[in-house]
Amino acid sequence: MSSANIALLGAIAGFTIYLGLPVGRLRTPAPRLRAALNAVAIGILTFLVWDVLTHAWEPVDEALSKHAWADVASGGVTLALGLTIGLAGLVHYDAWVGSRRAASARPTGPGAAATAELVPRTRSQAGSLALMIATGIGLHNFAEGLAIGNSAAQGELSLALLLIVGFGLHNATEGFGIVAPLAAEGERPSWPTLLWLGLIGGGPTFLGTLIGQHLVNDTLSIAFLGLAAGSILYVVIELLAVARRTGLKTLTTWCILLGLLLGFATDAVVTAAGA
Repeated sequence: MSSANIALLGAIAGFTIYLGLPVGRLRTPAPRLRAALNAVAIGILTFLVWDVLTHAWEPVDEALSKHAWADVASGGVTLALGLTIGLAGLVHYDAWVGSRRAASARPTGPGAAATAELVPRTRSQAGSLALMIATGIGLHNFAEGLAIGNSAAQGELSLALLLIVGFGLHNATEGFGIVAPLAAEGERPSWPTLLWLGLIGGGPTFLGTLIGQHLVNDTLSIAFLGLAAGSILYVVIELLAVARRTGLKTLTTWCILLGLLLGFATDAVVTAAGA
């Protein structure tokens, strides 16, 4: 199979994320539906945290078994830095965005009312959360694209094809996770917004496939997986806070379980391929 065909299939795997995004266009979903969407997203994203960290730790674990201490140190530090930037970095970024939002909402002095009208409207909290989810998933999908490209570069075309199918199924569920915060808050994103969120979340699979065919590097893959795990974990913490405010504990618990099972189900093809 040519490199162009592999790249095309990588693009298809990435952009299946758009299959789940239209859920965000539902008009005024009922409170129980909002809670259910939020909880299923928590389950899917919790699975992704485990899945991402498992793949990130594999090269380090292999190096440990071989007593390759230089590789252990390199991979461990890279993973730790990625997690720190992905998790703590988003905490500080969110605080900075919150302070800017508060500042723009409280103009003072002469002409304050007129100034308020001129201040651009900042992104809503649900919109910011959706963007963070898309970014975290995009980092994860870049690493997945690297895996597809690496497999093709090493002549393992059957593995590459199975990875494409599995990652494509995964991305379809991840699109649902991206728009869950918007649906939970009753916000209805525009089609251009959904297009942009899908590009952020799914586009990196295509880019990773292109790069992975020419660059086989464990450290680069660990770095992106660490960033993805940290950012997705931050989002899970935020979504759990939203879930607690709904007060629908039983529904939330069952839907989180459903999300976890969906994650494992869509990962079955990838696992069968030996990835």
